[in-house]
Amino acid sequence: MGLTAAAVSAALLVAACSSSSSSSSSAPASAPAASSSSSSSSSASVPQISYTGLTNNFSAMASLKSIAAAGKGNVTVILPDTVSSTRYVEFDAPYLKDAFAAAGMPSSDYTVENALGSDATQLSMAQSAITKGATVLVVDPLDSGVGAHIESVAKAAGVQVIDYDRLTLGGTRAYYVSFNNVLVGTLLGTGLVSCINAWGVKNPQVTVMHGATTDNNATLFAQGYNAVLAPLFKSGKYVDVSNPPGTWTPDVALSEFQQTYTAHKNINAALIPNDENGAPIIHYLQGQGIKPKTFPTTGQDATLTGLDNILSGYQCGTVYKPIYEEAQAAAALAIFLRDGVTPPTSLVNGSTPDTTAKVSVPSVLLKPEWVTTANMNATVIADKFVPASQLCAASFASACKAAGISA
Repeated sequence: MGLTAAAVSAALLVAACSSSSSSSSSAPASAPAASSSSSSSSSASVPQISYTGLTNNFSAMASLKSIAAAGKGNVTVILPDTVSSTRYVEFDAPYLKDAFAAAGMPSSDYTVENALGSDATQLSMAQSAITKGATVLVVDPLDSGVGAHIESVAKAAGVQVIDYDRLTLGGTRAYYVSFNNVLVGTLLGTGLVSCINAWGVKNPQVTVMHGATTDNNATLFAQGYNAVLAPLFKSGKYVDVSNPPGTWTPDVALSEFQQTYTAHKNINAALIPNDENGAPIIHYLQGQGIKPKTFPTTGQDATLTGLDNILSGYQCGTVYKPIYEEAQAAAALAIFLRDGVTPPTSLVNGSTPDTTAKVSVPSVLLKPEWVTTANMNATVIADKFVPASQLCAASFASACKAAGISA
């Protein structure tokens, strides 16, 4: 679905990202062999595409037209849901289609679907895709259980799988594409600390929230922000008041927060791992009479609501992940695998440990960014991730103007 503290950044570069597993390295990793049924283009020079060149005009994808034309079978992408983040509908699906199209693939050669939050649907979609001739699956698993099942079925059918955004623990995929998820968590942690200082919060009493326990990304996010906050808790500068169980369901996150806030009225800061979970919590705080810039919260995914909450002084910032980069990286990997070509190390820039299967997974790890009012115009607005006209509606017009954003 952004990130970093200087003191831990070197260690964190060895880690993975919505909204995945233990840690990952940004050092180039040797890629696994491509499909044994390589096409004739496998022996030709491999197109050079770099993870650093995946811009929002999708121009880098044109370099893959030759192998896109030579590849066999369909590429099927199966996204997880529409609830944990609006990104899957608003950005991932259209960006993935744009990436394949920019590489010259006809729409008949790729499919982008959404499992709508159902494990059974996600598995059924994968089985159906394989039956219909898919040679590569790109899967953002709802959880590692269904992800591993899909990858087992795919392996038996000779179909290769790319883990998209979330790593499937215990899986057998060929590659993993995501953002550096520990770095995402580090940005959340350092963003909260910076905001507590800037807003003058005295004696910070913090609730530290968590994403779904079934999501390996949530584990990585926590690894990042816990590393930032642990020394502050240990020193007594901050108080670790509560640590709710964790979820990606906004109304459940609200319930967790309300229980904690009812029991601990002294809470005055919250580490919240994404904008969707944060939105109802912020609305609740407003209903409790909490004033702007007095109760710092965090978020992730740069949603419209999250950005509005930043402009209004209830959210410190959000971790922005340029999803067009992730979509292009996944599409590029799929095109290489579809033609039996090993992707270049200029694209596959790291590795991520699958701590269940005890293997190192070749990975494309992309860099997120912490967004506040100071850089909102230069990031999410410049990338057209959120239209300025939509963000700067009447109630936020003056806040936008103060942030240098014009509709």
